[in-house]
Amino acid sequence: MRRMNRLRSVWNAPAASPAPPKRVWRDWVLVVVLPLLVVFEALVRHDVPFVLPAAIIAIAVVPTLLWRRTHPLLMFVIAFASTGAFQLVTGHEIQLYSIVFLLLLVYSLFRWGSGHALVIGGVVMLTTTLLSTLPPPFVLEDLIGAFAIVLFTITIALLFRFRAGSRMRELDRAKSHEREELARDLHDTVAHHVSAIAIQAQAGLARAGTNPEAATAALRVIEAEASRTLTEMRAMVRVLRRDEGMELAPAAKVTDLKLLAASESGGPLVVVQLAGDVDELPAPVGAAVYRIAQESVTNARRHARNVSRIEVHVEADGTRVRLSVHDDGATAASATPGYGVTGMRERAELLGGALTAGPAEAGGWTVAADLPRDGVA
Repeated sequence: MRRMNRLRSVWNAPAASPAPPKRVWRDWVLVVVLPLLVVFEALVRHDVPFVLPAAIIAIAVVPTLLWRRTHPLLMFVIAFASTGAFQLVTGHEIQLYSIVFLLLLVYSLFRWGSGHALVIGGVVMLTTTLLSTLPPPFVLEDLIGAFAIVLFTITIALLFRFRAGSRMRELDRAKSHEREELARDLHDTVAHHVSAIAIQAQAGLARAGTNPEAATAALRVIEAEASRTLTEMRAMVRVLRRDEGMELAPAAKVTDLKLLAASESGGPLVVVQLAGDVDELPAPVGAAVYRIAQESVTNARRHARNVSRIEVHVEADGTRVRLSVHDDGATAASATPGYGVTGMRERAELLGGALTAGPAEAGGWTVAADLPRDGVA
């Protein structure tokens, strides 16, 4: 049963990835040079039986090299069927040295062919190789030598195939990591500012009729938050586009947390406390601490009920950085589960740290992160 499953998996294996190029300049050079070599060899060698038909067959299969990557099995079958037919008719195999270019078709088949192409091609190759040993005299050394050359070619093809596949998997993992990083940055940046805009808009609408000055102040806060959002979004877009000649905005630092302490009209009081050596933290660690704190404050403003105070405390020593964000509000289930806590936890784990989030014993909600100072897992 296991053997059947293995054979089925080999048969159903897809073609190599990434897809090969249709043809390159070297293919055209081969198509021009190889026929000339065949003609030259046919003229100078007088020990080759049926040299003229052998040269014609060899030249006729040269164009298969142009499609050996896109149609490896078909080109392989055409070439080896032609040489096999020559041997069945004449009783001799093609003994031209220049026919060695058929190994390129073997390489292409095992380098880019699908699973069923490898199986069919292997059967065809084995059959033609055995047929070549049928006419007497039988020379065991020639058979061993032929199999050794073919196996060496197949091994090289499979090595390059697996190497290219490994690179593609590494590239896919890198792309996935970049997408997750971008998703976290977008969520943390946009959610924070948009939440502030939404809160101020609600406060402005509630006071528009009774207190126009408060409504105007809310509009000013909305304008400021929208400007910050656009600034950070443009910085991220510049990084993604990699525009030359454009200065990138510096990454957020722990000291930037003081900006969160600015109380919003109608919003809870945010208190930021920094302790220890927080000025010389590595950039990845500082940015992670800032984003985790920013997201925690945003979540408190959006989801906690009756919250009046949010405390952000960061303490750094020679080896660790500890962050605590606590609010005094009553927790409420979110109507639509988001990715805030997941993103914060991923940020901490990528740096070798840990993050917990949940209700505090004395009430409210606490987010606590513990990161290594050097940011190494």
